[in-house]
Amino acid sequence: MTGNLTVDHANGINGHHENNIAGSAMSVAARLAGTLLVVAACLHLFGCGTFPDRNRAAAAPEDRMNPAAVVVQTAKRQIGAPYHYGGSTPRGFDCSGLVHYAYQHAGIEVPRTTGGLLRRAQPVPLSKLRPGDVLFFRVAPPKISHVGLYVGNGRFVHAPSSGKSVSYASLNEKYWSRHIVSAGRFIE
Repeated sequence: MTGNLTVDHANGINGHHENNIAGSAMSVAARLAGTLLVVAACLHLFGCGTFPDRNRAAAAPEDRMNPAAVVVQTAKRQIGAPYHYGGSTPRGFDCSGLVHYAYQHAGIEVPRTTGGLLRRAQPVPLSKLRPGDVLFFRVAPPKISHVGLYVGNGRFVHAPSSGKSVSYASLNEKYWSRHIVSAGRFIE
């Protein structure tokens, strides 16, 4: 053949150009395969470090913190959440619900009630408080009826009472200094 294209109605295109078309298709396929191989190699080598996995949430900073820091940060993030008797979610907390929620977020199971927390916590002298310790208050004698989470520097986070929201308070405030009874620890 001299490079002319002939058509055989029974067999389709034939002749010299048929070989060129087949060769071109194979050349395109080979280049595409090579490109895909390079892309796959780059993704394998660099993918983990430069392209975030969109199906997985980024590790939260608290994942790298000690458990007490996670408890404290979780409690602090609830500042402003409403008080709700029996509540243990950001939609509403009571005092022991806030403590339970913060510890649960750190992967530590603690009792849900003030009485249960008091019975299970390791007693801690008030002079040895550490962030994450649970503070127990007697605001309605005779029983201990309120808890908060110590966050350091004489301050604690708590869900005070109906009509209020999760907030900071200070052990130096006269009211709280008169009503604190004890402290307990769940994290050594």
